[in-house]
Amino acid sequence: MSPDRTPRTTDRRPAPQFGYAALNRTLREADVRTNRGMQQATFEDRGLPYAGELAEGNIRGVRRIIEWNIDHDIYFYRITSDLIPWYSQYELDELPNSETIFELLGEIGDLADTHGVRLTFHPSHFVKLASPTESVVDNAITDLECHGSLMDAIGLPRSPHSSINIHIGAHYSDKEATAERFCDAVDRLSPSVRSRLTVENDDKESLWSVPELVDSVHDEIGIPVVYDALHHQFTDRGYTGQEAMAMAVETWDDARPIIPTASPVGSTRAIPVSRRRTIPTTLTARSTPTATRST
Repeated sequence: MSPDRTPRTTDRRPAPQFGYAALNRTLREADVRTNRGMQQATFEDRGLPYAGELAEGNIRGVRRIIEWNIDHDIYFYRITSDLIPWYSQYELDELPNSETIFELLGEIGDLADTHGVRLTFHPSHFVKLASPTESVVDNAITDLECHGSLMDAIGLPRSPHSSINIHIGAHYSDKEATAERFCDAVDRLSPSVRSRLTVENDDKESLWSVPELVDSVHDEIGIPVVYDALHHQFTDRGYTGQEAMAMAVETWDDARPIIPTASPVGSTRAIPVSRRRTIPTTLTARSTPTATRST
């Protein structure tokens, strides 16, 4: 278990705030990385000492990126979910260097608190809470609980401000039953995860739109809905982007909504003209420039 930390304050900065996800290309050129990992065979061979070494390096990378962001007036950052290698196989306090790791995580929390930085996570598409296969759901819950423990160790508030954002990501030929399974699985989550969970519209016509998520998830269990403008193009269900965004924003109650915005490499079309200059072209998540807006 992680040491108890005092939750941070939220939403102190004026809206909107822009940020980005995971990879800072400028710092990457200086070998600042946050996703060092290893294959299963390596983990089995080198075990927790090497996992701890990689995790410590990744966390130091996140701290450096946040410092850089603050220097460049960027106060919204999505941390990679690859931060801790093979995290589902152990507890953080089992790592030989766990004391250092908790100290570094606390320093990240202190930076976020002092400067009003919003930090979030977006677990991988393999997290399928609505799967009809019980083992898949169990693995998804384990993965989400790891994210919740990390956020607690950092000292982030248990609210959608510190979003753990996921997709339903499938319909299994029966959307009604899929939504019911998703809601049932959410009820199995600890307060650390449940209080931070948000759900985002999908990028395939057959999957989940904003109005469907509002009706089948938010109205049933109160989970805020994240409106992704690019994804809405595939699941608009006859609603304009403004209409869908308004639906999603209403689900956030007192928390400031998150609105992912993405565009093809080399394009700034998806970024409002009046805001483009606030997003450095050297910043990107993976290979696609991405701006995340906190309205």
